Amino acid sequence: MTDPSAPPPARSGRGVLAWPGVPLLVALALWAYAMRHTDVSRLDDYGLVSALHPAFWAGLAVLTTGFWFTVRDARRPAAWSAAYVLGLLVMERATQAVLYPTPLYAWAWKHEAVIDHLLTAGGLQTADQVGDMAVYDQWPGFFAAQAALQRLLGVDSAAMFMAWWPLVSSLMLLLPLLLIYRTFTEDRRLIWTAVWLFYVANWVGQDYFSPQSVAYALHVGVLAVVLRRFGRSAVRRGRPRQAVWTVVITVMTVAIVISHQLTPGMLAVCLIALCLSRRYRDWVPVVTTVVIFLAWCLTAALPFLSAAMPDMIRSIGDVGANVETGYGATPTGTGAIATSWAARLLSGSVLLLAAVGVLRQRVLRHRARPLLLVAAAPLPMFAASSYGSEMIFRVLLFMLPGAAFFAAAAILPKVRTLAAGAAAQEAGNRQATGLAKARRWGLGTWVPLAALLGGTLAFVPAYSGKDRINYFPPQEVALVRQLFDQAPDGSLVVAANRNYPDAYASYWSVDHYWFLDDARSHVDRIVSRPAATLASDMAGVQRPARAYFLLTQGQLANSEMNGQLTRAQLDRIQRSVAASPRFELVAENGAGWLYVLKQSEGAER
Repeated sequence: MTDPSAPPPARSGRGVLAWPGVPLLVALALWAYAMRHTDVSRLDDYGLVSALHPAFWAGLAVLTTGFWFTVRDARRPAAWSAAYVLGLLVMERATQAVLYPTPLYAWAWKHEAVIDHLLTAGGLQTADQVGDMAVYDQWPGFFAAQAALQRLLGVDSAAMFMAWWPLVSSLMLLLPLLLIYRTFTEDRRLIWTAVWLFYVANWVGQDYFSPQSVAYALHVGVLAVVLRRFGRSAVRRGRPRQAVWTVVITVMTVAIVISHQLTPGMLAVCLIALCLSRRYRDWVPVVTTVVIFLAWCLTAALPFLSAAMPDMIRSIGDVGANVETGYGATPTGTGAIATSWAARLLSGSVLLLAAVGVLRQRVLRHRARPLLLVAAAPLPMFAASSYGSEMIFRVLLFMLPGAAFFAAAAILPKVRTLAAGAAAQEAGNRQATGLAKARRWGLGTWVPLAALLGGTLAFVPAYSGKDRINYFPPQEVALVRQLFDQAPDGSLVVAANRNYPDAYASYWSVDHYWFLDDARSHVDRIVSRPAATLASDMAGVQRPARAYFLLTQGQLANSEMNGQLTRAQLDRIQRSVAASPRFELVAENGAGWLYVLKQSEGAER
């Protein structure tokens, strides 16, 4: 294919080669300035969006503009595009680690507790020993690896490095993405723009300290190996090496299967979809994945699956229920609704651009059809399960490598360096040089730049707009740790919801009750008669164990912004408990309150 907007041949000179470094350095300098002048002590319903210093937004705009004018110019070495992508990752994935003194996400703290339990127990546990948390012991790959890393680094807790995990897990995806995209095109503009869009559209938040983050990187890695080494032409060129690559994907598949429940299923459907293409009718990857997956499900994971199977069977085919959010997951308030719509518009725009790319770049529909199949393969999972009301987000995540590629094709001129058209490109460029100069500053430059800039800026509210929920200040961490430092074995912790740090600390010896997870009728009774109802719920704990009531800033934010109880209702519950003679205040600070139920006769009137 020829590119009518292709730039002229490269010229020598240090200035031509080095100027892309100027906007990159300016952007990083603005980011560093913004980090020094951003105050996160009082986050509002817009999360980090309203807290960020304006220099951050200026830096992100400069970075995106510099990337666009660099990537579309063939005179620039590919290293500059790579440098801009790394700058993007720093600005998008390292910002929270720099600004917040404590790690984000209650789920990340939960995973840290699982690692602590694995180190403490020294082996896998049964459901009788750790209840619902036994599911983590039945998929221990990530936790075992992190426990080994924790010992290797000589740190007391994974909390010492898990704040940087979003950056680390994003970097793990870079190489497999490049390998996948280079399988279908040699056009550096298309490759690096697709990588940029992938990171910009990956707002779902599964890059935090979690089994999903590593399993997803391995998933993309398996796809890269299969697409590059198991195609028909690759097999003909190097049959003796297929055994080596089979071992490679087997090792990666085992790591996926023992670490995460959903990813092996997504990998299997993607590999099956590839077999629909004549170029990838090698069943070895599919059979390997399915056999390993079933072997694990029928052995180590069988206790969990036996208990969960009835609900899983009922959810099959119920697409409506599988994509609805349910009680406690409805964005409430201007900020929460705005950030939710930012995420929806970002994903919708990328998918729409992908559809345009498929229609517009005719040669890619044939050349990159396997990647199109991989992008479409996760869609049937809507009919398989709700996955805790998160299936819609996971489907978007697994569609993204293919969707980003075709979305990049939509905003670029006709791709020019496909392997099939490389020879025609050389002659076509010489004829098109004059036309390229005339068009360089036309709509073909500014409209795609506007789309790229809009998506890049929209990532911030989509990714960080709920940081009022996800961030736990040091005072809240200290309050919760004070609770678990004094709670005897067999104690009960009652809280509104599980959105607080260390919520699962000592989960093998301390019970938890989050009353907003209970039936709505019981929640209404707590709102109506807070102290009396809570005291009744907590009365069964026997000495020496104690029953604690914990209410923190993170719980208040989660309840308010997800449509559970309002701030006024939770304040009423706290005041009722504070005024009750049945409860004693143990500790309080600016981030919450901790009460203990007095172990005496009598009842609240």
